[in-house]
Amino acid sequence: MELSTLKTALLVRDLGSFAAVARLLDLDASSVSRVIAQLEQDIGFRLFQRSTRSLAPTGEGELYLNRIAPLVEELDAAGDEARTTAVSPRGTLRMTASISFVQECLIPILPEFRQRYPDIDIELLASDANLDLRADGIDLAVRFGSMPKGDWIVAKLMTTSYRVVASPGYLETEGPIPQPEDLSNRECICFAIPGFRTTWQFRKDGMQPVSVPVGGATVISNALSIRSATRLGMGVALLPIMLVERDLKRGTLVDVFPDYACAAATFETAAWLVYPSRSYLPQKVRVMIDFLKEHYGRPVA
Repeated sequence: MELSTLKTALLVRDLGSFAAVARLLDLDASSVSRVIAQLEQDIGFRLFQRSTRSLAPTGEGELYLNRIAPLVEELDAAGDEARTTAVSPRGTLRMTASISFVQECLIPILPEFRQRYPDIDIELLASDANLDLRADGIDLAVRFGSMPKGDWIVAKLMTTSYRVVASPGYLETEGPIPQPEDLSNRECICFAIPGFRTTWQFRKDGMQPVSVPVGGATVISNALSIRSATRLGMGVALLPIMLVERDLKRGTLVDVFPDYACAAATFETAAWLVYPSRSYLPQKVRVMIDFLKEHYGRPVA
């Protein structure tokens, strides 16, 4: 039987439906169903119990799939490793990152990556949601915040920090903000994710951290849109310094509290490289990791 057949069976187990696997592989659901039916005929027992509402491995199917999973991974790795000795990195690299990181950090350096590795095709899923690496067939993710948890390989790309910013026009109209505590009485543009929308943290040398309640009429789910709204004078925002560094230099935004370290839920944040756990890292993923570290593997203060 073919390796692709076994990989399809494992995907059906992980995703729980023929339709989900079909979408991932760009096939018809009937094609996936036929692959599984032929495999079941070849091995002599049913892998999955089907009903109109659900699909789940049979007892025999679960034992079989659990046994072949590491073998399929090793066969995949052996092929990848053998190919690296003869050819340059190749294949399709399916990658995800936040919309702001894609726009501000990845797109500007992609031409250089493509020039170095012309045989690697990039499928880039820009999303502020944490997509499921296995369910969505993702090779590599860039995640921000505290160290991601789960059955993944995680490596730090760079430390990150945040600034509280406002436009010069807003500060001229509404007046300066002397202390972080004064934000409770100001219009703040909040990020629509837990830990960012109700409280901001401040820390100054020699002082205890201060937690300040914040709020406002505008809550936005995308950091680039928050930056645009802040530039227009709609309020005060907490944003990663990588998104506002140029604005601060140009004067289109002002650092409201330059003497303070600023954060949302925690000061210990970073950009993390996350990829599925496996004994052998495909060369296409390895070269992208090295490329990102070459460009961004440094502290961002």
